[in-house]
Amino acid sequence: MTSSAFPRTIILPPPVCEQAAQHLEHAVRRAIDGAAAPWRAFRGADGDDFEIPVSVVEQAAGCLLVLAAESAQHLRPSALRALITVALHLRDAAEAVRRPTLPSTPW
Repeated sequence: MTSSAFPRTIILPPPVCEQAAQHLEHAVRRAIDGAAAPWRAFRGADGDDFEIPVSVVEQAAGCLLVLAAESAQHLRPSALRALITVALHLRDAAEAVRRPTLPSTPW
């Protein structure tokens, strides 16, 4: 099979994309491995076009979780919570796309 049963892109809410881009910029500055590509993708999303490849969303979530772990002792609790919230939102969005749909017929 050459095609996947899963969508290749996710449409994310603009505020999530903007927050992810800001956090990913910090990850790039801290030289978190793999943060540059998702940062460019999220930064490049504009207007109503916040459609990001699933693999990039997954990569961004991982980079943000690494950033959170490395920054935990230096960030205010509210800033750390915001960072983790964005990372988990991205991870959950990617997992929801990859999760198979359940049949609607009752058991």
